[in-house]
Amino acid sequence: MNSIADRLAAVRSRIEAACLACGRSPSEIGLLAVSKTFPAQAVEQALHAGQLAFGENYIQEAIEKMATLRHWPLQWHCIGPMQSNKTRLVAENFDWAHTVDRLKIAQRLSEQRPSKLPPLQVCVQVNIDGGPNKSGVSPEELMPLARAIVGMPGLRLRGLMCIPEPAPDFESARQVFERASALFRTCQHAGLALDTLSMGMSDDLEAAIAAGSTMVRVGSAIFGSRN
Repeated sequence: MNSIADRLAAVRSRIEAACLACGRSPSEIGLLAVSKTFPAQAVEQALHAGQLAFGENYIQEAIEKMATLRHWPLQWHCIGPMQSNKTRLVAENFDWAHTVDRLKIAQRLSEQRPSKLPPLQVCVQVNIDGGPNKSGVSPEELMPLARAIVGMPGLRLRGLMCIPEPAPDFESARQVFERASALFRTCQHAGLALDTLSMGMSDDLEAAIAAGSTMVRVGSAIFGSRN
């Protein structure tokens, strides 16, 4: 079985090839290693292979890993759904939050962000394909929420995030991701200083990069399949 370092190298090669195919530079793409359900030792193996940014869905589990690995200069991204009763833990412990989809959640994160920390970097999660069970604002609700976040002192709006339904092929996936990319550009043209489009995972990162993603969130292709 390949090591985490080998799998990380393979993912980086996929990112490079995807960029080459669509005329982009690999330096434009951030890689977020999704370490949810994997132990701190797995994160440490990825860290020794040069990976510093990690995504977590389960807040309590993530905080335990942060404590274990507190001596390393890691960047922690909350990429799971956020309930109101968990916002304080996110505000106090994470560097990024990708799943802001309600004004109430944004307000709580801003109010609960400790003043000694830099603003929490946030992405608004958009339900780009209308999946009925998906979190995220509708495209129509995006701009009012984004503008409200810009005015919150504890937060810095960085961009958009989406998790579309799995698509049957590359072209279908790319077309869905293009919708998010178009929304991203609309926000920029409206004067919002966005630089992050968080989309694409282990199975569809090539299509996401072709559509303009600037950050892919990869778990199983790095850490292996989850139990």
